[in-house]
Amino acid sequence: MSSPDPQVRAPHDAENRPDHGASAHGVRQPRNQAARGPVIAVTGAASGVGAALVARLAACDEVKQVVAIDERRGDCTAAQWHVLDVRDPAIAEKLRGADVVVHLALDLDLETDPAARTAYNVRGTQTVLTAAAAAGVHRVVLCTSAMVYGALPDNDIPLSEDSELRATAEATGVGDLLEIERLGRRAPRAHPGLNVTVVRPAVLVGGTDTALTRYFESPRLLVVAGSRPTWQFCHVEDLVSALEYAALEKVEGELAVGCEGWLEQEEVEELSGIRRMELPSAVALGAAARLHRIGLTPSPAGDLAYTMHPWVVSVSGLHAAGWRPRWTNEEVLAELLQEVAGRHTVAGRRLGRKDATAAGAAGATVALLGAAAVVRRARKRRGI
Repeated sequence: MSSPDPQVRAPHDAENRPDHGASAHGVRQPRNQAARGPVIAVTGAASGVGAALVARLAACDEVKQVVAIDERRGDCTAAQWHVLDVRDPAIAEKLRGADVVVHLALDLDLETDPAARTAYNVRGTQTVLTAAAAAGVHRVVLCTSAMVYGALPDNDIPLSEDSELRATAEATGVGDLLEIERLGRRAPRAHPGLNVTVVRPAVLVGGTDTALTRYFESPRLLVVAGSRPTWQFCHVEDLVSALEYAALEKVEGELAVGCEGWLEQEEVEELSGIRRMELPSAVALGAAARLHRIGLTPSPAGDLAYTMHPWVVSVSGLHAAGWRPRWTNEEVLAELLQEVAGRHTVAGRRLGRKDATAAGAAGATVALLGAAAVVRRARKRRGI
């Protein structure tokens, strides 16, 4: 399984290229590799962020060779391809000779069975870390999400990169990401000499399909009364450039990546032109839990926290190395709105055009909430 399939624009100019002279906490001076450059392997390389990174690294004159690994062959002919499942221990042989592995083979699809998704993500990461150490790779780059910090009303704005990870496993895929980070922290102790760098993007936009991007497909933006939503985006193009920094050993440690600053909910509504629908917390959370439990929506109630409370992150580690995002929050939001135009989602569930037209904007929400109530009453009558 590959990373989500973004429609990524052509690699941007030298503005975001690594700064060889940078020196700061969390920033490594590059080894003297000008003559040969590193061999970099990328998992999940055939689509999405993985495909964009492979293309970028293949065009980089600081990279000797790109090894691309996925369950199908991708489009980049400059890479050396290996077609296999990342859970296959045979991957160790394919990684032999690589200096760095960027692990992007994750399944975060909303429609995937949660147990199968977790099994794939955790087993895949565990296998890649073990195989990389066995093959003599000295660095693995993992990509998770800033969601691992948790969305909580008392969060600092912005959160520092070394803030405690206070997320729970209640939101889509976050439990997997927390376990992946745990595996990443343990790996250097189990395999001395192996460096693990973690990159955590904010709300990722650019051909992605997540509970947070679907939020903007709704006819009204759900706002929980008394909450303070804040929005920080990350375009896939900026994530790719940050991953390049990590792969070329310009930065190390735990790094957040995203646009500068953030947008308040009122700014998002003004920029998007989508009005809010405000609900009391008990109603919103209770309805979300019921809808998910009876299978009407793919998003658990835990996803709502990320639209209620702040989880904006500082990107100081990358900044210290000279990296800057190309995109602003306003620009990414505009691109997201273009991508989702014509889609109709209510409470995380996609509606067909006929359903959306028949139900109407606010009516679709009421209909879906009403359906949950009807099912609940029916189950009570049956004693379920």
